[in-house]
Amino acid sequence: MKRLTILFFGLMLLLPLSAQIRGNNIVVSICPDHKDWNYKTGEKATFTIEVRKSATLLSNVTVDIEAGPVMYPDNRKTVTLKDGATKWTGTMNKPGFYRVKATAHVAGKDYEGLCTAGFSPEKLTPYCQEPKDFDTFWKKALDEARKNDLNPTRRLLPERCTKDANVYEISYVNDRWNSRIFGILSVPVNPGKYPALLRVPGAGVRPYSGDTYTAPGKCIVLEIGIHGIPVTMQQDVYDDLLNGALNNYWEVNLAEPNKNYYKRVVTGAVRGVDYIASLPEWDGKTIGVTGASQGGFLSLATAALDKRITFLGVVHDAMCDYEAEVHNVGGGWPHPFYWDMKNGLDKTLMEKKIEGARYFDGVNFARRVTQPGWYSFGYNDETVPPTSSYSTYNIIKAPKTLSVYQMTGHFWYQEQWDEWQAFIRKEMNIQ
Repeated sequence: MKRLTILFFGLMLLLPLSAQIRGNNIVVSICPDHKDWNYKTGEKATFTIEVRKSATLLSNVTVDIEAGPVMYPDNRKTVTLKDGATKWTGTMNKPGFYRVKATAHVAGKDYEGLCTAGFSPEKLTPYCQEPKDFDTFWKKALDEARKNDLNPTRRLLPERCTKDANVYEISYVNDRWNSRIFGILSVPVNPGKYPALLRVPGAGVRPYSGDTYTAPGKCIVLEIGIHGIPVTMQQDVYDDLLNGALNNYWEVNLAEPNKNYYKRVVTGAVRGVDYIASLPEWDGKTIGVTGASQGGFLSLATAALDKRITFLGVVHDAMCDYEAEVHNVGGGWPHPFYWDMKNGLDKTLMEKKIEGARYFDGVNFARRVTQPGWYSFGYNDETVPPTSSYSTYNIIKAPKTLSVYQMTGHFWYQEQWDEWQAFIRKEMNIQ
């Protein structure tokens, strides 16, 4: 028995330390007095701020509180919570989101909590204007890209194959000769015709694993990267690229639409639909597109530009309503005009950047979406503020479902993921 005990504790010591750490014992929670976190403009919202240690209120704790419209707090205060709790009230006189953030200082460490309330969010409208030649610009971009044969490549990845799906690293030509998009393709093992899903990525530079989980053996899934490099290399290669040649790629040539980095990214996503449509295993009817953050934007763009897309799933969509921040309202990641306004950018250059950004704003793609969609985001998202996601959702005229998970930041809960996946399977008619 003694030997077994020693062996057990020895094995425990071999486990990574990170696997044994979960959360904090000290938690800052902020809760509004409306269960749905929503209020009408002019109503007063009351927030309860609590600091707890081991689930009990912590006495005599110092807390910094900032509050106001999302991204533009206009009220700051430092208080000592004698009993570990306090109230905060706020309101908005026009549609938008009001955020309360509290930072507790305990034993030399900081602990944060936040809560964001919506004020008549269903009445939000985007600030983004539409270029007169928006459709012409994108038609020309796609026409020019499609002059190039896809010239696809496919390499089996035996270690990633499952009993249900064969998995490949693939590539196809994008917008000019041998400028390629790489991705991971999963195809059911059993012969037949299948619906398809295009997964488009969030921001960053990384490898991809492929999707063998959405509906094993029942659909084709193509997961693409956007940078024109293979997607099966070691992580450190992508880290070097993100810190080098691809550093801040999302800011490249915002003022010059034809040189904007995202021009080839958007055409590459649409060419992904071309690639799927070329597969003999595709059923010829169903192609969905889905993604989160940057991928949410790319889902809107792909669905707007290619009507072979039959549905879309969009989660906390970035790159929507950039222009809002010129008006001191929280707009979409990566917030170029938030920083330009703070830094006092030259007015002429600012106007040129605003005009250029409109060709790559998710709002102008959302205006053209005609397919049914599922949309989800969180009120507490500090990367993609709910002002931009909600105002974008409001202008979509196609059949749509909104599923808000108020507490989520720039992530999703398990229930949110499950609902997202269920929508995708339903639209592909997969039980």
